[in-house]
Order: sequence, then structure tokens, then C-alpha cells
Amino acid sequence: MAITRLARPQQAARSTVVVKALMAVTGLIMIGYLIAHMYGNLKAFAGAEAFNTYAEHLRTLGEPILPRSGALWVIRVVLIASVVIHAYSAFRLWARADRARGGAKRYQTSRTKLGVQRTYASFTLRWGGIIILLFVIYHLLHLTWNSIHPGGAADDPYTRLVNGFQIWWVLLSYTAAMLAVGFHVRHGVWSALTTLGANTSNRARRRLNGLAHLVAGVLTIGFLLPPYSIFFGWIG
Repeated sequence: MAITRLARPQQAARSTVVVKALMAVTGLIMIGYLIAHMYGNLKAFAGAEAFNTYAEHLRTLGEPILPRSGALWVIRVVLIASVVIHAYSAFRLWARADRARGGAKRYQTSRTKLGVQRTYASFTLRWGGIIILLFVIYHLLHLTWNSIHPGGAADDPYTRLVNGFQIWWVLLSYTAAMLAVGFHVRHGVWSALTTLGANTSNRARRRLNGLAHLVAGVLTIGFLLPPYSIFFGWIG
């Protein structure tokens, strides 16, 4: 029986190590974007003019070398590619783990009705990822494309922001999404930096765990400050 040998590029593409590295790098790219996006959201505390000027600056960034919104489209393409690669890598790793178990349930236990232990990572990453995806679609329709108008239609980004977050269910859905982001980021920072070789000792592990909690906490609080301030009338 002949044995089929894969070429080295094919072997690399199918390697679990490479898939994990792709997932780590794309995850860190998205975290970098979240930090920049959070900074932009906090401009709401500076008032309508500052927030709208920031939003307009994103469209003129790179001019005249790039056309209007050119840099923004480069960022979007990188982000879309990162999301697709990240999701594909997650699915590949999940499928390989499932095959390795022969279809058996992971973390079997007699303590729960389902007969399986729900881990922090498996619960928050899988369902959290779905919540985040659904929210991103809604978020784009509301604040980026101006296709839906909770609280009333508006031409400028600041007014759309203020109108939307005066509604309780908009605030509640945003809070759920940001908590999902926080859990996802906490585990993601830990997992990504561990994959890339940062988790080398007990001391490094403690620092890495602290960094993961810090990044997740800053992002969660930073994203939630503007909408809650709007809802309670502190800004806007």
C-alpha cells in the first residue's frame, strides 16, 4: 500500500501548532483594534464636536496618499481576514480535538445532569464568540451604516450614540456583549501569549494571568463607561 506524503507547505498548513499560532496572532490583532476602538468611544466624554471630529478623522486618515476612507478600508480588510482566520482556526482545533476523543464527551463527570463538566474556557469562548458576532452585526447596522435607528435617526455619530443608549434594552444588549468580550479577551490573551511562548515559568504564568485580567478589565470597563454615562444622563 502506497503512503501519500504531503509536501512541507501542506504539512505546515495542517500542523496544529501553525493553526494555534494563526489563532493567537489574529486574536492579538483584534485585541489591538478593540483598544483603539475603546479609546475612540471615550471621546464621547469630550462632547459632540470632539467625538464627531474623531469619527471624521478616521475617514480622512492617510490622505492625500490614500483616498478618503482608504486607511479605514485597509483596517476593515485586516479585521475581516483576522476574524475569518480566527474562526476557521477555532473550528479546526475543535474538530481535531473531537476526533482525537473519538466523539466522547470532554471532561465527563457524574456531578451534572449532562454528564459533562462545563469548563470556563469552553463555555465563554464558544457561546461568547456567537454573542459577540451577533452584536457586531447589530453594532455595524446601528452606528456604522446607520441602517437601524433605536432612539431616533441622526446624521452624526455622536447623536446616534446618545439616542441609542438612552434605551434600556440597547444598554442591556451592549452590556451582555461587552461582558462576553471581557471573558473572551481574558482567556484569549492568556492562550495567545502562551501559544507564542510567553508562559515559560511560574513567575511568567502569574504575570501573564495578571496581564490577561488587566486587559480584559480595562476593555470591559472602558467600553461600558460611555453608554452607562449616557443612560444616566452624565453626558449627552
